[in-house]
Amino acid sequence: MNVYSELKFMKNKDSQNLDKDCLLMLENGECFYGKGFGIHGTTIGEICFNTSITGYQEILTDPSYKNQIITFTFPHIGIVGTNEEDNESSEIFCSGCIVNNDLTNSSNYRSEMFFEKWLKNNRKICIAGVDTRMLTKKIRENGACNALIHFSKNKSFNLKKLKTNLDNTESIKNQDLASQISTKEIYQWKNNKKQKFKFKNLSNKWIAVIDFGIKKNILKLLEDLDYEIIVFGIDFDFKKIVSYKPKGFFLSNGPGDPMATYKKIKNKIKYLTHKNIPIFGICLGHQILALGFGAKTEKMNHGHRGANHPIKNNNNKVEITVQNHGFVVSKKKLPNNISVTHKSLFDGTIAGIKIFKKPFFSVQYHPEASPGPHDSRYLFKEFKNKIDIYAKKN
Repeated sequence: MNVYSELKFMKNKDSQNLDKDCLLMLENGECFYGKGFGIHGTTIGEICFNTSITGYQEILTDPSYKNQIITFTFPHIGIVGTNEEDNESSEIFCSGCIVNNDLTNSSNYRSEMFFEKWLKNNRKICIAGVDTRMLTKKIRENGACNALIHFSKNKSFNLKKLKTNLDNTESIKNQDLASQISTKEIYQWKNNKKQKFKFKNLSNKWIAVIDFGIKKNILKLLEDLDYEIIVFGIDFDFKKIVSYKPKGFFLSNGPGDPMATYKKIKNKIKYLTHKNIPIFGICLGHQILALGFGAKTEKMNHGHRGANHPIKNNNNKVEITVQNHGFVVSKKKLPNNISVTHKSLFDGTIAGIKIFKKPFFSVQYHPEASPGPHDSRYLFKEFKNKIDIYAKKN
């Protein structure tokens, strides 16, 4: 049976699908029907799953999810509504989401807007009524793949056309997505919000943040370090940044293939590696730092995404962490100047590194964990210690 015959068969084999207005299609042509929410239309992205029980709003507004469709393993999504304070960025960056139960009106004292209306305002699509437990098993066993959600106005689906659109979509691998969302203007993060910035107003106590797709809660924790926080896009001249004497560099989280982004800014990162200005990297920033010292990255089968991932640090202590990544620093032929400081207890992958004879370190996971466990927030204190030492000498 060819793929289009198979699609036709799947479409007609179950009469209970006739009243469904939304379709999820996987790369192999497998289809699942459900109820649509948000706007009508089609969205495509790499399908993944997140095992968090809380924090759906923070997850959906995390820029690291750009070009991905999120499967929520927790069945009840949207029940506490949404509010401005919990946004990690100015918009929903993922392509769409998949949930088990129908969306219902929220009941929470912090709610400012129903989840469905929030989706519509952000022009996003969600499909409900899909067996997310079954879907998660498929992703875990077969690996991440591209997928499509189509929310139909008239409950009709042109499967052949939809499959063609899906087949013509590139994989996230080899895509530099961070460049697309990195800030285009320099700004200062102060009092928990963006503010205009001019170099002439710069103090001698500040941190340069390189924005690959940074989350607001990371900026909030950086501000708590008692240094001015100035955020730059990856297109900005790093030599000029250094000329204004920052006391530290922070490399943020972000979406896409780290190697693709690194190739674009290789010379800038190499320039920083020859300096002794403290560097702290998280997620994509961690991978970029490792690439700068000769390591390799590789795409994972299905990635790590959730709020309860255990890692072990070099002190033989276990930390429960928040994670969201589909690429990882490879253990193969790891350069001698890189020391592994943290490992995943799920699969042994590298979760943290430090650079010999340099005040540089990074972690694959999210120590800000908002929401989530705060086991790893000590890393921000470690960063402060390094920049305090550097500031005294410079």
